[in-house]
Amino acid sequence: MKSVYFLSDAHLGCRSIPHDRTRERRLVRFLDSVKHKASAVYLLGDIFDFWYEYKTVVPRGYTRFLGKLSELADLGVEVHFFTGNHDIWCSDYLVKECGVTLHTRPVTVEIGDRVFMLAHGDGLGDPDRKFRLLRRVFHNRLCQKLFACVHPRWAVDFGLAWAAHNRVKHGLEGGDPPYMGEDKEYLVRYAKDYLKNHSEINYFIFGHRHIELDLLLSRTSRLLILGDWITQFTYAVFDGENLFMENFVEGETRL
Repeated sequence: MKSVYFLSDAHLGCRSIPHDRTRERRLVRFLDSVKHKASAVYLLGDIFDFWYEYKTVVPRGYTRFLGKLSELADLGVEVHFFTGNHDIWCSDYLVKECGVTLHTRPVTVEIGDRVFMLAHGDGLGDPDRKFRLLRRVFHNRLCQKLFACVHPRWAVDFGLAWAAHNRVKHGLEGGDPPYMGEDKEYLVRYAKDYLKNHSEINYFIFGHRHIELDLLLSRTSRLLILGDWITQFTYAVFDGENLFMENFVEGETRL
């Protein structure tokens, strides 16, 4: 079988991260390098730093990236786009214009003879009450409709500015706090608890935390957190038998 690729947290368009266009081009070159080797590409959230779709308007930019997604879909590669906490507000634009499959919730899927549980990771056991409250507001349909009443000129600029301010405020120029250990990492705790009643899961793959982690949970189950495409340029690839964590180093041959 052809390989399946997983990546997350590119935060394209982020105003507080330098050389954003360069990062977009690097991501596009990676997707181009795997387009004939991939049966599917899973983008596990926060690909955009802020994305809000109106009925007839979407944010400007990202043309190289969106064009590459469309090319992959036209070649028959399955492109799965998971919404994260920064790009919650996707509707049908990516589906209709780029041919992707949109996921707004965690998904359990069989690939080959393995079972994968895939999600961005926000909302899965996060103990931060302020974040949980904010997440509920962002997902609230009434709040979304009210925000849609704001003209895109101000709404998109506000969203991008807020996302950038939040990143600078928390000192997250290159990623989240480092790995805190199995007992303190809420995604690890979530996966372990979920596994108790879903022992068939072979691989949990999450984004969100901006750390690169490959952790054995049991004899038949592993947890991967995918890092990011800000400084790490990490991804996972499943070749039908084995799952690997890799770094995209341009000029090198990869699976």
